[in-house]
Amino acid sequence: MGGEDGLVDKIRRYPDRARTERAQLDAVLDAAPMGTLATVVDSLPWAVPMLYARDGDRILLHGSTGAGALRQVAAGAPAVLCVALLDGIVVADTLFDSSANYRSAVVRGNLVTLDADESAGALDALSDVLIPGRSSEVRGHRRKELAATLALALPINPGQWTVKVRDAPPGEPAEASSAWAGVVPVRSVAGAPVPAPWVATGTPLPASVSRLTRTA
Repeated sequence: MGGEDGLVDKIRRYPDRARTERAQLDAVLDAAPMGTLATVVDSLPWAVPMLYARDGDRILLHGSTGAGALRQVAAGAPAVLCVALLDGIVVADTLFDSSANYRSAVVRGNLVTLDADESAGALDALSDVLIPGRSSEVRGHRRKELAATLALALPINPGQWTVKVRDAPPGEPAEASSAWAGVVPVRSVAGAPVPAPWVATGTPLPASVSRLTRTA
């Protein structure tokens, strides 16, 4: 675990890549819309990729109320959310020294189940992080939908997170080499929107979708 009170001491491999400021954690969390939530259920490991959104000092997640393992973390089982972003392929003069530029974050803690009054607002907030402004373009949540959805929050507490970043070219070769070396940047971008088959021809793009393509 980590945070501002001892993160470097906890990250023992490549401690120079550790980041200790809370703003650096927020930057990684805000850049990646998907992470892996992991816990232990009946003495067996459990992990599932999940969409999430940071909302101030908490991370919002949601899933089906029928998901048994999700009910375990909702009941208080310790959990961890892992996030990773690949920023570049580091091509060194040898395979051994080749690597990747990346940003990663790990947040540990106990998830809190949001009550009915909080769930609708939390789900709106989660949606608006992924698709800014979408919640104002569509109808509100129906009672049946809220009843079928488990809304959770993972608090971001000091001492319960770590961040690592590699952002550098390959190191200079230990011996003379004529091989090319450098970094190949990697990034994800939004493509042209593809309407669903049942959408009428000529239906204009909503502002939220247009905004996604403009910011890509």
